[in-house]
Amino acid sequence: MPALADHRSETRQVLARRLAAEFMTFTVDAVERCVADVQAVMTHLGVNPTPALVERMAREHLIGMVKSEPPSGRAAGPWGGALPGHVPHRADGGVGGTGKGGVDG
Repeated sequence: MPALADHRSETRQVLARRLAAEFMTFTVDAVERCVADVQAVMTHLGVNPTPALVERMAREHLIGMVKSEPPSGRAAGPWGGALPGHVPHRADGGVGGTGKGGVDG
């Protein structure tokens, strides 16, 4: 079974690279984690995780995360820090910030 695991890992990496190029708002690690999570959930539910389905579901998840971001930037996580794997946006259109949901001074 190592050959199967290697193939899935390679496929996951290819999908993650393609999605990371499309969703530059997120870190590459966050996109890789999203793809791996989607593949694991599909397998757990008994759905055949074909590359096309994994990519489509991961893309929908990433789009949902982008659309859920408030206009002022990513809100802080429940423990006061920025959400992991996400680069907050500043109100002036730049990238970065305090991770506290506010605008840099």
